[in-house]
Amino acid sequence: MQTAVKLDIIPTNPADKIERPKKEQFIGDRYTLDELKVLFEVSKNDPLHLVILIASFYGLRRSEVLGLKWSAFDFVNNTITIKHKVIETIVDDKRTILLKDKTKNKSSYRSLPLIKEIKEELLAHKKKLENNKKICGDSYILDFKDYICVNDIGKIYRPEYITDHFALLLNNNNLRHIRFHDLRHSCASLLLARGIPMKAIQEWLGHSTYSTTANLYAHLDSNTKNISADALANALVVA
Repeated sequence: MQTAVKLDIIPTNPADKIERPKKEQFIGDRYTLDELKVLFEVSKNDPLHLVILIASFYGLRRSEVLGLKWSAFDFVNNTITIKHKVIETIVDDKRTILLKDKTKNKSSYRSLPLIKEIKEELLAHKKKLENNKKICGDSYILDFKDYICVNDIGKIYRPEYITDHFALLLNNNNLRHIRFHDLRHSCASLLLARGIPMKAIQEWLGHSTYSTTANLYAHLDSNTKNISADALANALVVA
């Protein structure tokens, strides 16, 4: 159209009069601290207990949790490194799991402190997996032996299984429905509520830019707003 205008084929570009649809910002749901505590309690004997804990404490994406290998954890220096992901896609009309040594973006590759509670859960989980290997013998699947998110026979969890089973867990325990990804939002909101700066939350969650974090969670930043309100109230005191 613009070329046609330049060549005097048409006087104006009619497309200029069309208003572009505005993209509505999606605001994810989240659990409160009390709701998370209940979730942790009811999931204690569930296959996804460790997955839920890690997603909640670290705000990891589903692909990042599933991509965690034992090599990602340094139990001496107490660190966890996010550097691998597991996704599911369609290849030749069949659902296929892809194991990728590549995170969503450069900032997604990050190292974080290994929280004591998570470390204890991981070590207990490792013992359980070792016991499963002994019980299953040659039937145990060794293709995913480096991954932590595997079932009792060593098969890695499918991303869609995480989504579906998480919804089932909430429903069976009469918990308010949220998406598995909303555990990431829950993590961010709890950090904000405790006065953690937005920049630090960006680094914790692995967002590529500060604006991404701010756009997603600025509406939750009541701490900063309260500080601003107090500052204005003190400055604009009416005599």
